[in-house]
Amino acid sequence: MCRLLAYRGPTVQLDQLIYHHDHSLIVQSYQPREMETAILNADGVGIGWYHPTQKTAPFVYRNTLPAWNDINLPHLCRYAESGAVLAYVRSATPGLAVDLHNCQPFTDGPLCFIHNGYIEHFRHNLYRPIRESLPDDIYRTIHGLTDSEHIFAMVRQRIKQSRCPLNTALYEVLETLSRAAAAHGIRVAANIIISDGEHMVASRYDTTGQAPSLYWLQNHPRFPNSVLFASEPLFEAEWSRCPENTLVTVDANRDLHCQTLAFTPADQAA
Repeated sequence: MCRLLAYRGPTVQLDQLIYHHDHSLIVQSYQPREMETAILNADGVGIGWYHPTQKTAPFVYRNTLPAWNDINLPHLCRYAESGAVLAYVRSATPGLAVDLHNCQPFTDGPLCFIHNGYIEHFRHNLYRPIRESLPDDIYRTIHGLTDSEHIFAMVRQRIKQSRCPLNTALYEVLETLSRAAAAHGIRVAANIIISDGEHMVASRYDTTGQAPSLYWLQNHPRFPNSVLFASEPLFEAEWSRCPENTLVTVDANRDLHCQTLAFTPADQAA
């Protein structure tokens, strides 16, 4: 499964997040410690970041090269600065093409989205039902074949229909996926991080109780007044392991206060 990284806090250079740690995201691309189903994340790298002073759509860099072989990435990360960053290195689901259409992050307007996990037997079970549930304007924006992009489309649909906040939209999508997983007897793993440049929401979720790893770290001396999310800790510190089936919301209106919300999959509900 892929490895995720996200940051919300004061403006920093991207290389301070992506490279400058003993177990950085780049190291996790070739030497992960907590991978479940693969040994490498060699199928691409992507970063989404927001302008440090202007409200704009996020900037995006994506490449299908292994992160450690991308000679442009370190130069970009030395140049770009941001206070809201989402990044990932990809381990492609077997059978899915390694191309830019399947490479994250996915964006729409101010939204930026990354996902680690999968919908089991996605093409056979939920591919068509999800696509048929989408309005035409969102349906037409899906360019790739991944379950990740389709989950993002579901989140966008919730936001568009009800104008709800990010955490509510993501919670409702997880409810829908949970019911679908129970009906089809399949596994859904959805470690997701989504941001609009101000707020940020992360989920650690799995219908089987075996969610991929996800941690967060708040107000560390290396990154004061900030919040970090990572699939694996980047450096030695008191990282908090996100509880399974939990949403963590970073509230930009409350000094980046982190609020957790538990979620019960449909097949585990009383």
